[in-house]
Amino acid sequence: MAHLKYLKKKSCPICEMIEYIKMNENSTPEFVEKFDQIALNVADVLSTKARILIVDDDRISLKLLVGLLKQYYILDQAESGKQALEMIASNPPDLILLDVMMPEMDGFQVIHQLKSNQQTQNIPVIFITALHSLRNEEAGLSLGAVDYIKKPFIPSIVLARVRNILTMVRHRKLLETLAHIDGLTEIPNRRYFDSALRREWHRAIRYQNFISVAIADVDYFKQFNDNYGHAKGDRVLISLASEIRRNLKRPYDLVSRYGGEEFGIVLPKTSADKAYQLCETIREAVEQLNIVHEFSSASKKITISIGGATVIPEQNMDMSTLVEKADRQLFMAKNNGRNQVEWA
Repeated sequence: MAHLKYLKKKSCPICEMIEYIKMNENSTPEFVEKFDQIALNVADVLSTKARILIVDDDRISLKLLVGLLKQYYILDQAESGKQALEMIASNPPDLILLDVMMPEMDGFQVIHQLKSNQQTQNIPVIFITALHSLRNEEAGLSLGAVDYIKKPFIPSIVLARVRNILTMVRHRKLLETLAHIDGLTEIPNRRYFDSALRREWHRAIRYQNFISVAIADVDYFKQFNDNYGHAKGDRVLISLASEIRRNLKRPYDLVSRYGGEEFGIVLPKTSADKAYQLCETIREAVEQLNIVHEFSSASKKITISIGGATVIPEQNMDMSTLVEKADRQLFMAKNNGRNQVEWA
């Protein structure tokens, strides 16, 4: 497969680990297939160009940095701290090159805001500034900058430091990719669900959009496992994960393994009516898989119950209230006979 050939060209401990596990003589075809999917996710990380935001009100410095870096990276530019924060909120970069001396909001104020925000606190920042004193350098590093480069800068030094930091960013993303995948179903796990929902929640607040969340639960799954065995139960979860994912058409819609036999679904920019209709389609699609379940009181085949909720969030609202609403609707769906969708 193309992504495996791509990985073989890369020198990366994680890639080597994946190849080692795949070649292990005890690896089953199913196990190898699972690691192929993980390798595909890793290849996506490795093949994506890093994005750098350059923030400087000095257009000469801005032009020099753009000329130096444009061949290797995707570049965004901002000429003020306020503009930079707006751009970061809508499209977070992998690295920020930040001037200190800017009108209205200086670089120290910008990094303070970045490090105070859970969504941006892990974005690395390099100060590139004409302030040469050790006191200013200490202040910048104390605020959380990963490096401090003084103007006039040496292009080769800037390029080397940027490359080194982005290598660390890439390795962190690889680890996060592996940490966010459910080992059985190969879809995102609960940890990723929480972080994705948080990200979409803040975006919905910013743009005053709908956000919908649903929780799907496999009906009488314990009885299935007890009577057909856990191996068949695992295959059911894999099939359901694939079917739910197949019905989510937009790239930013998300299904994750929420826990046990539950799946969490995040639908940004989706009204209650449209979210309900989509979840009803998913429920029907699962039923039409026709997986026999003689021990279910809802049907003689595998079915799911879904509870969901929709909101246009405000600044003072807690994200957990949306999930709690969806959970209550799931309880209602199960209490009312299962194999149905309830929405709030």
